[in-house]
Amino acid sequence: MLYFAAEGAEHNPILPIWQEIVVGAIAFALLYVVLAKFVFPRMEQTFQARVDAIEGGIKRAETAQAEANKLLEQYKAQLAEARTEAAKIRDDARVDAEGIRTDVLAKAREESDRIIESGRQQLAAERQNIVRGLRAEVGSIAVDLASKIVGESLADEARRRGTVERFLTDLETTGTGNGTPAGAR
Repeated sequence: MLYFAAEGAEHNPILPIWQEIVVGAIAFALLYVVLAKFVFPRMEQTFQARVDAIEGGIKRAETAQAEANKLLEQYKAQLAEARTEAAKIRDDARVDAEGIRTDVLAKAREESDRIIESGRQQLAAERQNIVRGLRAEVGSIAVDLASKIVGESLADEARRRGTVERFLTDLETTGTGNGTPAGAR
């Protein structure tokens, strides 16, 4: 084989030329050194930064999720507390309303009883006024009738009062003839 190479004969394409192998090896070694010294560390830094960013993002997302869950639990607890407080306020309002209703009814009953009692007292007072008026009128009518029957004047005031009072008292005790007083009917 060397024979063909030394004579300038045609080169076999299957067998490489040793100078090209040496130049290729040196170029590869230089390329490897440059890549290992400058490019691979930069790529490693970039990859590490990306990994840190992704892991940091995941950690931040997990932290945010945990905080969100914590806030959700606080919200649920506050909502339950607010519902409980609202129910208590509603119950207190019902109790207060019932108390107010009871007070209003009691005051209304008291006012009604007072009005009824006042009406009864007014009725009794008017009855007494009517009875007095009727006594005076019946007395004067009785004196006039008695004067006509007896034929003498019963004008003397003291006699007239005594006669009228006795007549009315007798009238009240005898009633209508059944022996019961007129006020007991």
